[in-house]
Amino acid sequence: MASFPDCVNENEIAKAKLIGELPAPTAAFDQKSGRETWTVAFAPDGSYFAWSQGHRIVRLVPWSKCLESFSVGNRSNGAGPRRGSRKSIDGQQSRTVPCEHTINCGDIVWGLAFGSSVPEKPSRCVNIEWHRFKFGQDQLLLATGLNNGRIKIWDVYTGQLLLNLLDHTDVVRHLTFAPDGSLVLVSASRDRTLRVWDLKDDGNMVKALKGHPKAVHCCAFSPDSSVLCSVGAGKARRADIEQPVQTARGTLGAPAPGAALLLNRRGFPVFLWDMDKYTLIRKLEGHHNDVVSCEFSPDGALLATASYDTRVIVWDPHLGTVLKEFGHVFPPPSPIFAGGANDRWVRSVAFCHDGLHVASVADDRLMRIWGLDGRAPRAVAPLPSGLCCAFSTDGNVLAAGSRDGSVRLWASPRSVSSLQHLCRMALRRVTPTQQVKKLPLPPTLLGYLTYRII
Repeated sequence: MASFPDCVNENEIAKAKLIGELPAPTAAFDQKSGRETWTVAFAPDGSYFAWSQGHRIVRLVPWSKCLESFSVGNRSNGAGPRRGSRKSIDGQQSRTVPCEHTINCGDIVWGLAFGSSVPEKPSRCVNIEWHRFKFGQDQLLLATGLNNGRIKIWDVYTGQLLLNLLDHTDVVRHLTFAPDGSLVLVSASRDRTLRVWDLKDDGNMVKALKGHPKAVHCCAFSPDSSVLCSVGAGKARRADIEQPVQTARGTLGAPAPGAALLLNRRGFPVFLWDMDKYTLIRKLEGHHNDVVSCEFSPDGALLATASYDTRVIVWDPHLGTVLKEFGHVFPPPSPIFAGGANDRWVRSVAFCHDGLHVASVADDRLMRIWGLDGRAPRAVAPLPSGLCCAFSTDGNVLAAGSRDGSVRLWASPRSVSSLQHLCRMALRRVTPTQQVKKLPLPPTLLGYLTYRII
């Protein structure tokens, strides 16, 4: 068990309930590198679960059948969910009946994202009247980001390859669809860029967002699709290397370049982009090492970021201020140690759909589920070599992938959201922090609405 603050009783921290496991392949060649589960994803409508199984393979499983296979029978042989393919009257596979697929993407898969269409959402390219694809409301797409810089778009119901997007020059590390059903896709790559694609315009690349000094590791849309967060690796500037470093104990001389990199807070910012104008809104500064994961809360009022500096930070993205920090080392390491190699790098963070819980996966072989109102985790569970995590669409299950190609599933902490919190989420979905602070309300209520009081 990891260390916790002195005021926390480790016996009071619950152990997360393991629902089941989707095992990795057992063939001899699969024991080599390249079998990592870099990403897991749930379909927006809760119909499918997908994960990169390693060795170019993506598995698509109907989520209801996946849960049924664990709750009924609880098979111990590790066979995984049963296949759910069915045939229609004419002998052809039905598009609307969920069935299991195994997709060979042709290269190592780093990023996965589901996308669905809203018919009344037009393409952003208004000058083109003819399109090769007419994506319907009953169509579900899966985007896969590959090691060779390509992005492949698949029809989930049939497993058919629809589009092959070519523009990145390095690994496509992460993908995210706009939640508004416009089929706008954003890709984050090691080539230091984010690229915006319009799938309703046959995959036309709309814009390249540049500004990251090094590889971009992750990106996430706000719930209203107006803001994009992107995070990645950072670097120190020469001016930071040559300047003395201020510490609590005094002034240090000019450090070595490596130490300056670790002490430079400005080298690891979180970027926020205006997705209507494709311009940079602001940079959030506070992490001491590469930032590798990010996600907005369901109401868009909060933003969680995970970093190799052993911390998860919860921000107010409207003001750019830090509201909460979840440390994975106690006491927290100084910046120079937080920036170096350690066994507590945080690999992934996910926001639960109740808006009150955050999950993290770290290199200390633990998965944690935190409550926004506490300093210690609500629940923990062993997770060797964890790489990624995501909550199911209803927030009841947390899925986490590992380096061995397997996926573990846990039940989320059960809690009934108060009427106050539900009202707060409804208000914050449409009202930014700046406008909330102008309301003629008591300071305590304003603090609650702005999440300064949980």
